[in-house]
Amino acid sequence: MRLAILTLLAATAPALAADPRPEITRDAVQPQQVGVVHTLRQIPEACARIEGAFTGDAAEPYRFAVVRTSPSCQPRARFVDAAKAKPSQADGWLFNDLIRVPNAGCASQQAVVRVWRRPVEQAVKLDGQGQSRVYLDDAKQAAAGGKLAAIPMFAAEMGVEGEACGG
Repeated sequence: MRLAILTLLAATAPALAADPRPEITRDAVQPQQVGVVHTLRQIPEACARIEGAFTGDAAEPYRFAVVRTSPSCQPRARFVDAAKAKPSQADGWLFNDLIRVPNAGCASQQAVVRVWRRPVEQAVKLDGQGQSRVYLDDAKQAAAGGKLAAIPMFAAEMGVEGEACGG
């Protein structure tokens, strides 16, 4: 099931050029062929996986989607649309990951995916037995009163850098 399809065109890449240092440091991934869907990143706490593929289309050279990992997974974080959330460090977001994906058929082109994380301070209350418990009636009352605890969020944005290859 698709949680969201988030696509930004290559025109947004220059605006994203001055990245802060990400929390995760990694090398570029292996070059990917056009049409081959590949996993960019797993985010277990959001029950999500980011998948991408080069399209071969000059108007939209790379496409990515956030996919739910399992119908039975219970998320402890939420994946939100970066275009709506507009993540920035000034708003409490942390630049979490920078993923560069070279195009195997076009060495001058690469997809760049930026993952942002917005942490939330979550105090865990333990009962007399040292366990963290959630009681259904208490949770229903909190939800009805609009007093649900905030949960961490993730957002991803994508751009394409470099020149398109002819052909």
